[in-house]
Amino acid sequence: MIVAFSVTPLGVGEDVGEYVADAVRVVRESGLPHRTDAMFTSVEGDWDQVMDVVRRAVAAVERRAPRVSLVLKADIRPGVTDGLTAKVATVERYLSQGPAEPAG
Repeated sequence: MIVAFSVTPLGVGEDVGEYVADAVRVVRESGLPHRTDAMFTSVEGDWDQVMDVVRRAVAAVERRAPRVSLVLKADIRPGVTDGLTAKVATVERYLSQGPAEPAG
């Protein structure tokens, strides 16, 4: 399972990077495969592992912010591992082949 999530502190002003870093630190310390970009952090593992990391990341922000927003998107595909890398590799393979021919 891959979960892409975003934790945003509310009520702390515009500069939220310090709070977001608290959440990302939890993900990095989890030992699970993960990626962070400008909008989301994706983490891969089984249901219990991933949801525990998300819960702890939210709690880390919640400790310092009066309100927290969580956006979560999940790709639940039992038996698939290394999805973070494999999904991107598949797209890159298609990109290297050039544009697809139109159907019809």
